[in-house]
Amino acid sequence: MSRSPETTLGAVVVVVSCAVGGAMLAQRPASAFTSVFPAPLEAYFATSVHLTDDDRGRLQSGATVTRLLDSDPTHEVSVFGAVWVDAPPERYVRAITDIERFEHGGHFLLTKKISDPPRPEDFAALQVSDRDFDDLRQCQVSHCAVKLGQNALDRIQRQVHWAAPSARAEVDALMRQIVFEYANAYHEGGNSELAIYRDTSHPTFVANEFESMVGRMPELTLHLPEVRQYLLDYPRAQPEGSRSFLYWQNVVFGLKPTIRINHVVINESAQGTVVTSKMIYATHYFWTALELRVLVSDPARGRGFWLVTVNRSRSDGLSGFVGRLVRGTVHSETLNAMEATLRSTKQRIEGSQRP
Repeated sequence: MSRSPETTLGAVVVVVSCAVGGAMLAQRPASAFTSVFPAPLEAYFATSVHLTDDDRGRLQSGATVTRLLDSDPTHEVSVFGAVWVDAPPERYVRAITDIERFEHGGHFLLTKKISDPPRPEDFAALQVSDRDFDDLRQCQVSHCAVKLGQNALDRIQRQVHWAAPSARAEVDALMRQIVFEYANAYHEGGNSELAIYRDTSHPTFVANEFESMVGRMPELTLHLPEVRQYLLDYPRAQPEGSRSFLYWQNVVFGLKPTIRINHVVINESAQGTVVTSKMIYATHYFWTALELRVLVSDPARGRGFWLVTVNRSRSDGLSGFVGRLVRGTVHSETLNAMEATLRSTKQRIEGSQRP
């Protein structure tokens, strides 16, 4: 029976030892390496991702490699990425914890960590784009270019004085309040408080979409059950050795800047380090998303680690005639975003002077 890419990646988490205190071979130039990776990673690359010899050579030389994975093309995108990072794994963990510095520049317009518990001032810098402001003026339930629930749509139409010069400031202030309330509700109640989007004729229950998507990532079910349970049952059942935080950001994706909220969980154990990033809200494109990042040590190469990631996301814009037309653009944008993120991560982690 064939295994999904995520199943084999889960095996990497369990089998690969991340102990770095033993004897290590000295660093060698990239040209001296063979195409052999740690055994579970080698199996994953060969049987699930189907890397070419060229892909392997690029990874060995320090370049990034990305690849689309199998998924339902009508509403889901799944992408793989990997790169060697020449730095201790703990440096990556420190960097991801400082998310405001870690995700800035390029397509990250603004990133802000959310307090625990969330506070209104965490969202003081949030502003909608000019295009979103124009779209919100026309928004109504079942027909809106911005992803919002019915209560939020009603408040925007009822509370904003659209004909007044103050309309723009009113929209920004109301969106800050709505996003704060949403983050706070999730912080207190977890997935049961996730949005029910009413931007189209059919309501979308984000909690249901997330649970279904997690079910298609069996490494969480088979190999990381405590992490999976925490993602589904947050704020309950936090696994030992884990920590988490929320943050929001304004990011460029596709044709529109998008405001989104992510929940990051960092799990460090004897088997290695796993970081999950769960998208709980986005103003455009996606219902939800989950990125799994596994840090795999390779003593034969030295102190660094392989950063291997799978990002699975769900969207309502990929089905039907129009969906078929835009699918290629979405795939391209997703691959480009993965490539840029891996390249930036490698540069920033390797460039850090902290031991």
